[in-house]
Amino acid sequence: MKLTKLAQAVLVTTTLFAATAAVQATEVEVLHYWTSGGEAKSAAELKKMMEAKGITWKDFAVAGGGGENAMTALKARVIAGSAPTAAQIKGPSIQEWGNEGVLANIDAAAIDGKWDANLPKVVSNIMKYQGHYVAAPVNVHRVNWLWINPDVLSKSGAKVPTNFDEFFAAADKMKKAGFIAVAHGGQPWQDATVFESVALGVGGAEFYKKALVQLDPATLTGPTMIKTFDTLAKIKTYIDKDSAGRDWNLATAMVINGKAGMQFMGDWAKGEFTAAGKQPGKDFLCVAAPGTEKDFSFNIDSLAMFKMTDPAKQKAQLVLATAVMSPEFQEVFNLNKGSIPARAGVSRAKFDSCAIKSMNDMEASSKSNELVPSFAHGMAIDSAKAGAIQDVIAKFMNSTMTSQAAVQALAKAAKTQ
Repeated sequence: MKLTKLAQAVLVTTTLFAATAAVQATEVEVLHYWTSGGEAKSAAELKKMMEAKGITWKDFAVAGGGGENAMTALKARVIAGSAPTAAQIKGPSIQEWGNEGVLANIDAAAIDGKWDANLPKVVSNIMKYQGHYVAAPVNVHRVNWLWINPDVLSKSGAKVPTNFDEFFAAADKMKKAGFIAVAHGGQPWQDATVFESVALGVGGAEFYKKALVQLDPATLTGPTMIKTFDTLAKIKTYIDKDSAGRDWNLATAMVINGKAGMQFMGDWAKGEFTAAGKQPGKDFLCVAAPGTEKDFSFNIDSLAMFKMTDPAKQKAQLVLATAVMSPEFQEVFNLNKGSIPARAGVSRAKFDSCAIKSMNDMEASSKSNELVPSFAHGMAIDSAKAGAIQDVIAKFMNSTMTSQAAVQALAKAAKTQ
């Protein structure tokens, strides 16, 4: 039977529509803020893996190292009823989104991949909402690192610092030799990153947990916290006048290029050194921030999955979650990113000395109960309180505020609802 031209046109249109729907159904839209050199390279690897499985990757990258811009974009999309398939979310924020009833249950991928057996409990707990997996961990970052240019160290006649007295002695020598002692970007999240390493170095893990996880009022206003701010005030004097608004990777570039001697930053900074072709131990040094050798403040990147009504998209989510947790991806992502795998069973063969140290230190600090969640990177407390405390730190870094005034403001910020 011959079809009329109209019927043929309808058939072609319907076929095209069905084909388009099939493509859209197997698309994953991923909101993330992995936009600097090493990070972008890492995200590209996940895209490659998904496309090899026949799933189209729609990139929703939002620049801004701390993720504030990405979270603003995510809120707008969820409110509009068009949530992405997955988004880079971490820590207590996963629970906050879970409370909104918008996260997808991905237990099927977790059971199949034996996630409970392959993840440290501290990691798996964060990935679950009400006992069910809703997010897949990509990596574990250590935040309390100090990055050093050994050439600047040598030219200044300084030595690698292990405590704050030695740190300031090294900084003085670098400054005298004409270098910027501390590379820093004057953004609130970067200020908070330095602050948390100082708090950990000055007070230790128990103080850190009482102050920045439990928000104990007496600890927040006590002498150890005052000493933390006093130390931070001294660090300020070694930062150059052009630091305001500088992105973290540009501060890292100052250390890479020998313009600055040291930087407080998490191990994503190593991704920048690696992307620049630099070798650990030779071109740069990775040491625990002063006084924190036995401590480990962690920041876990994860992809949380949002509820999808289309069964094909739900399946694509499980494929994405499985890909994220595969030993192959965990290896290649973390080699590029500077972090370490979240899951067990990933070969250490290709990882450098900084990563091996990080793996060993995480294991040791976990056993000694000195593994602490990063306050600055959304792992310790809810976003409202974290934001209010971060504002106090930023104000302290950019004004003549005293340490005594800062601790009082800190205690007040901790009560934010």
